[in-house]
Amino acid sequence: MTERKYFIDNIRWMALFLLFPFHSFIIYNNFGEGNYIKGTENIILSNFTSVLWPWFMPLLFVIAGISSMYALRRRAIKEYFIERIKKLFLPLLFGILLICPFLTYFAEKFHNNYTGTYIQQYILFFTKETDLTGYNGGFTPAHLWFLLYLFIISIIAIPFIRLIPKKLNNIIERMNILSLILLFILPYLGHFILNIGEKSVGELFFYFILGYYIFSNEVIINKLSKYFWLFGIISMISLPIFLINENGLINSIIQRLYGFCFISFVIGIGKIKLNFSNKVTEYFSNISFGIYLFHLSWITIIAYYVINYVQNIYLQALIITFSSIPFTIITVELLRRIIITRFMFCLKR
Repeated sequence: MTERKYFIDNIRWMALFLLFPFHSFIIYNNFGEGNYIKGTENIILSNFTSVLWPWFMPLLFVIAGISSMYALRRRAIKEYFIERIKKLFLPLLFGILLICPFLTYFAEKFHNNYTGTYIQQYILFFTKETDLTGYNGGFTPAHLWFLLYLFIISIIAIPFIRLIPKKLNNIIERMNILSLILLFILPYLGHFILNIGEKSVGELFFYFILGYYIFSNEVIINKLSKYFWLFGIISMISLPIFLINENGLINSIIQRLYGFCFISFVIGIGKIKLNFSNKVTEYFSNISFGIYLFHLSWITIIAYYVINYVQNIYLQALIITFSSIPFTIITVELLRRIIITRFMFCLKR
């Protein structure tokens, strides 16, 4: 029986906790991205989000690919498909019905001075013309786009997983470090496929497949652990180039190089430093999915009031970030104790 890789669980929940500063700081972005609540642009807070986004969501798809590899060792394809419906599609469905309209209600109030009731806005959510962002109160999957993409990609990946011969593992295990670095080309090529609002199905599909075949391979993980410093150096060199370069082609290539190498760095050093389990790590690992579902609701509520009453931008950002964490955890704790909500949002007991 394969030993559980606790460092993967720990990387997942630690990465998900970065959602709090990420979605709090993106309120102040200076690169033209709207938001449910929009603050004064700030280059420092904006750059923090720019540092995260090339690798943050791709890392979650890599981890999903790793998890799928282990799941398919224990389950038939039919069981895997049913599990995807339970763990991804149902939370997506109930999230769109119950979480997303809540976000757009506050967006309407903030941007459009909306004074109607929540029920009236709930109807607008499904009837108002929308650009799918929800920033003006219309329909949006909001942050739950991750569940939608992951569900689709998990299903699309099945024939690729079934058709690729097992001897591919022998080829993968013989890959040297240069070959591993050059794998960043796959996500780069993939980002041209079904790119919707800078969220490319093709790019994230390749990260999922890389997770399934590359980052789950024990030999490769050991190589990443041995050379984590190299991937860290490449990340440090490519990051400032990505941040300051304005050439679209070069920026796009460097972004994927930075993102891929930083993911490799995280997994490599994670194997060394994070391969352990205790009550704290088990607890946060169990509630991490709920954290993803409900964190943005509390960030949006708190930001709506904080921005109206607190003047200093950095104080605003700190209050929004750190006060949303306990409220989110309390929400998850309450909902995972109720049978129906535990089922609706696939929360661990």
